Amino acid sequence: MRLVAWNCAMALHRKFEALLRLRPDVAVIAECAEPGRLAERLALPEACSGLVWVGRNPHKGLAVFGFNGYRPHLAPIHRPSLRYLAPVTVDGPVAFNLLAVWAQNFSAGIRRKRQPGPLRLGLSRYREFLAPGPAVVAGDFNNNVTWDRPGWLMNHAHTIQRLGNGGLVSAYHEIHGQEPGREAMPTLYWRDRRKDGPTYHIDYVFLPKPWLARLREVEIGSFEAWCGAGLSDHVPVLVDVDL
Repeated sequence: MRLVAWNCAMALHRKFEALLRLRPDVAVIAECAEPGRLAERLALPEACSGLVWVGRNPHKGLAVFGFNGYRPHLAPIHRPSLRYLAPVTVDGPVAFNLLAVWAQNFSAGIRRKRQPGPLRLGLSRYREFLAPGPAVVAGDFNNNVTWDRPGWLMNHAHTIQRLGNGGLVSAYHEIHGQEPGREAMPTLYWRDRRKDGPTYHIDYVFLPKPWLARLREVEIGSFEAWCGAGLSDHVPVLVDVDL
């Protein structure tokens, strides 16, 4: 099974072929237009077996695409107030619960330093959804321990610990043996989209620890293929698990 997490920076209809070239089974796509608007500009291929979308801005929400018989469904536990978090049940060759993430850590231009942030709130609100397992948490977390500060409730280290307590670990960090905040490969080329500009790793796929024995590959998209080509300021995270 191949999981993909990517912030497409809007206009997915122009970039869908690039997504298909990744051959995903389940793809978490941030900044995606709602299905009606997407359908006006794009005919989904037969391999696409389902689509879930949440958000308020019809041009810019959070989507989960299923391919190759993987079928995503928005879980009844969904809380619209957590607007860019989607609890999704995935049916198909492998069944699991997925919390799709596009963490909005900014509000009116002010970073929520003294608040836990939407993802940590979601991990509390959706605890019953994630606990039975197997569960995956994936998407644009919009955070890195590089930005952590003493006393901030939204510190990324808190999120990592909370996920770890629930039996989930970052596929990238586990397979590459890298510490959070010391990632050799960024997923975000910030502000100017230049290779020598500010870069961070803020897109993640957290898997159940028992899946690590079946983890085959974790790949980060290259700057040239994604940012240099003008597709997004983010590159995708690809996770292959042989279940």
